[in-house]
Amino acid sequence: MQAAEALPALHAGQGAYGESRQCFENHLVSFIDSSEAHTMTHSELERELEKRGRELMRQLLQDHLDTRSPGETAGPVVDSDSEQRNNIRNHDRSIKTVFGTLTIERAGYGQEGKNSLHPLDAELNIPKELYSLELRKRVAREAAKSSFDDTLEYILEVTGVNIPKRQAEELAARAARDFDAFYDTRRIDGSREETPGSLLVLTVDGKGVVMLERDLRETTRKAAQQSRHKKKSRLSQGEKKNSKRMATVASVYTIEPHIRTPEDIVLRTKDHARDGPKPPRPENKRVWASLKKEPEEVIEELFQEAFSRDPEQQKTWVALVDGNKTQIKLLRKQAKKKNCNLHIILDIYHVSEYLWKAGKAFHPESGTKQEAWVGQRLLEVLRGKAGYVAGGIRRSATLQKLSSKSRIPIDKCADYLLNNKAYLRYDRYLCLGLPVATGVIEGACKHLVKKRMEDTGARWSLEGAEAVLKLRALRCSHDFDEYWEFHEKCEYKRNHESLYKNGIVPKTISTRHPRKNGRLNKIK
Repeated sequence: MQAAEALPALHAGQGAYGESRQCFENHLVSFIDSSEAHTMTHSELERELEKRGRELMRQLLQDHLDTRSPGETAGPVVDSDSEQRNNIRNHDRSIKTVFGTLTIERAGYGQEGKNSLHPLDAELNIPKELYSLELRKRVAREAAKSSFDDTLEYILEVTGVNIPKRQAEELAARAARDFDAFYDTRRIDGSREETPGSLLVLTVDGKGVVMLERDLRETTRKAAQQSRHKKKSRLSQGEKKNSKRMATVASVYTIEPHIRTPEDIVLRTKDHARDGPKPPRPENKRVWASLKKEPEEVIEELFQEAFSRDPEQQKTWVALVDGNKTQIKLLRKQAKKKNCNLHIILDIYHVSEYLWKAGKAFHPESGTKQEAWVGQRLLEVLRGKAGYVAGGIRRSATLQKLSSKSRIPIDKCADYLLNNKAYLRYDRYLCLGLPVATGVIEGACKHLVKKRMEDTGARWSLEGAEAVLKLRALRCSHDFDEYWEFHEKCEYKRNHESLYKNGIVPKTISTRHPRKNGRLNKIK
């Protein structure tokens, strides 16, 4: 009996949510039970119901906003300058949401020469811009994954909202604005629990991004201008080389020790690798990159992140590098500054690349001889004998009377081994179970930077590229959802809380029958 009595209200279309009830009955139920629907395939029904369901969600949200409109306050409204706002007038505004466009009427508390304050906007945490925070979240998440063109196509498909490309780029930049504050706050709060792995790994690398000429670093921009127009029909080598700005890529993670022998690395076969124990995987990994900041700033952040995880240095700290002198110098400088015991290790695969180039000088034809030559010397390097290997290959080149040109890769390899000898103590590293490869940061350079930033023909602005790298870093580090909660709180403080005295936004009075297009009386 009670259910039967409730039915008339469902069809009446009166009172709160009446439009939503009518939309459900007339727009959804009537359609799905129509003769037209009975001729459709399952896929056609899914697509049509999704579109109609979106309209129902839009109407429900619109009806809900109407019940909270116009959002008058019970007491006075005092702005951040301690001035009481007494002039009250209703203002309409539109907002685009994931369900479509809505209109909301809210009470505006004005003062001559100042913008009106809208307490209802604060209560709902509505941004100043046209697009809702949830819609902006969708744009930010997709822009981190794929091109802006693909992002806008996806947003239109799933929400029905058409966003111009320029505005989408601006939304992405706004979405990333709290990136540094988020990680600074988390480091101070210590809200992220560290995993139990006894090794804390810091690693850094660089990756170039093709930029608009105005956003190249000064030396690169001048070189680009000097090398311009060498060829009429295509770019010259200098123009390609001087079109990029280097992004500094960094990562911190925890991992368990993995004790191995040199033979485990050089002599292992596929069957051996499959049958042996699985190596430990990185845990609690965070990756990020910056085009704006200098390498020294990023490396300083790297140490800040590491100390927030292990302030007492109870773990063994390891820095993995590829031989970049600047990076090594900055790592050593920060370690000394912070009195940190840091094991700097040169990536074994970069060493092997130098050995392969030297091996080709001795054995130009690829085959077992070249492979055996490289394998034997790599084994000796892993045994901690990099200096002996460097001297040995030089003596061999002299004894074989190789030409100066043929000796170039051999001398480069020997110089590389000798110059980096302090970071090639692999015999010790392997016994301690330390990692000796930069796979994590190499993967970060490829996935975080290259995969997204090297779209065909793309030339990035500095602001746009930096924003996308930040959003992409949040996704790669599995921090996006946590960041977005923080970002919405920051938006509230910026857009609303900062406008009121002592940051106190007066509460609104809920009304289920808002007055439309009317003028409210002044508060006495």
